[in-house]
Amino acid sequence: MSTDRRTRRQNAVSELKRGLILDAARKVFETEGLDGASLRAIATAAGYTPAALYFHFDCKEAIYAEVLRDSLAHLGQAVGRAVARARSPAERLRAAAMAFFRYYDDNPRDLDLGFYLFRGGMKPQGLGRERDEALNAALAAALHPIADAAQALGARRDDARLLTADTFAHAAGLLLLAHTGRIRMFGASASALMERFVDNAIATLTGKARR
Repeated sequence: MSTDRRTRRQNAVSELKRGLILDAARKVFETEGLDGASLRAIATAAGYTPAALYFHFDCKEAIYAEVLRDSLAHLGQAVGRAVARARSPAERLRAAAMAFFRYYDDNPRDLDLGFYLFRGGMKPQGLGRERDEALNAALAAALHPIADAAQALGARRDDARLLTADTFAHAAGLLLLAHTGRIRMFGASASALMERFVDNAIATLTGKARR
């Protein structure tokens, strides 16, 4: 077997093991949360020894960060696909905002993952400065099309940034109400309310642009 072929095979095996570890880790995190999870539990769920995990990850925070990074990558891809089909700035803003909402509406456990809600409750959590910065950058990249479209509609850079924050907050709040069933007490649809928020934001921006 040639060296190149052997290397490719070793890399493929390594990636397969890494994928199995991440799949197992996600299930453990969903059950135990970041605080309650352990490398031993993750290794057992993946079918490996704890020592084997250290060939891929140095701590459980690194594993959590990788699981979250994959989630954010899928989010970014979903937003990117939606924006690519839009033509005007208004359509791009609507597409980006609604794709963000729908991704988490369809994948509620990913929202829990992003907010560290697996058995952790609502409290500040971190995975280390470098990991946090990388993950925040990935989230910002997924949200950037909203700000970009807002600026194309005439918003100043700071206003576009604030609109992005408003969109994130509005989506997160509606998703929380939807996934806990609290939205029913208002006799409303989370998706419809999100669309209403986005339409109002676009109307406000286009109204300013005409003046």
